[in-house]
Amino acid sequence: MFQASVRQFAREEIGPHVRQMDEKGVFRKELIRQFFELGLMGIEVPEEFGGQGGSFFQCVLAVEELAAVDPSAAVIVDVQNTLVNNALLRWASAEQKRRYLPMLTRDTVGAYALSEEGAGSDAFALATRAVEDGPDFVLRGRKLWITNGAEAGLYLVFANAHPEAGYRGITCFLVERGFAGFQVGKKEDKLGIRASSTCELILEDCRVRKANVMGEVGQGYKIAIETLNEGRIAIGGQMIGLARAALEHAAAYARQRRQFGRTIAEFQAIQLDLARMATQVEAARLLVYNAARLRDAGLPFATEAAMAKYFSSEIAEEVASKAVEVLGGVGFTRDYPVEKLYRDAKIGRIYEGTSNMQLLTIAKHVLKDRGT
Repeated sequence: MFQASVRQFAREEIGPHVRQMDEKGVFRKELIRQFFELGLMGIEVPEEFGGQGGSFFQCVLAVEELAAVDPSAAVIVDVQNTLVNNALLRWASAEQKRRYLPMLTRDTVGAYALSEEGAGSDAFALATRAVEDGPDFVLRGRKLWITNGAEAGLYLVFANAHPEAGYRGITCFLVERGFAGFQVGKKEDKLGIRASSTCELILEDCRVRKANVMGEVGQGYKIAIETLNEGRIAIGGQMIGLARAALEHAAAYARQRRQFGRTIAEFQAIQLDLARMATQVEAARLLVYNAARLRDAGLPFATEAAMAKYFSSEIAEEVASKAVEVLGGVGFTRDYPVEKLYRDAKIGRIYEGTSNMQLLTIAKHVLKDRGT
């Protein structure tokens, strides 16, 4: 019922605006307001904080259904739930939860600020510094490629409070948009998921109260690693929703497009393409769902999350590409949605851990399991 309600909302409310939002590179504020009203921005947050008290699996289902209509919508909800809310639920103090979780479920978009110019796959090579100064920390540095950066009111900012300790000095700070010394910088002009904002954040002597340190000083690396493991499952959900949409568009077009006196769906070559696409989507879905179930059950899931993220992002690009080919010339135009899905798919292999990083994670576990 939950999945069906999100699907209906996505098709009826988001669907009519997808093309315009993509062209303008701006997500409609009205739709974000509706996300909050429907409870989609606090799915796993307990009811006492204004959330839905749902499961992580439900977050993944919501992301999948939104992505089947617009992957940009999916990533907004994804970051809010699986990165920002999840980090607060696990690591925030009781006072931090009381202050920020009701905001995040009511009307405040969250962002997760880890990446920097020199810290991408090497996520802990952070140049942003946090210097202790009385009751505050003073943050200096720049963050890049931050999803939800333009809309957010709360940012989880990672900075190194003890550079001499290497990654063990990394600390997570809860930074509000209005804090002195903090500003949102350049918004990126992107290939895909264009309606989802990706921004630079600038910290120039940004003062953050010590009470806004999430977890302990030096615990940021652990917060980041464990939160991203969960986020990768939801990225898998985004990719399977995208791939499913591409398959559905391709099948619908094949049933109505006529060549040589019959629909192209009657040609065996097209049937084989669609069959392969459907099998890939189903295999990716099972990987993603399995990882989500393991996480909800409290069982180890890091390897399965890497597998789900790697495979789903690979097949999303392949299925979207094949959908363009099934549609032929019109598939290459903006008159049909598959070209947008093809552009949107590319980011899946890059953000929240590149495909190569996922493969290294998988390989490490495989070799460890085999005792080598």
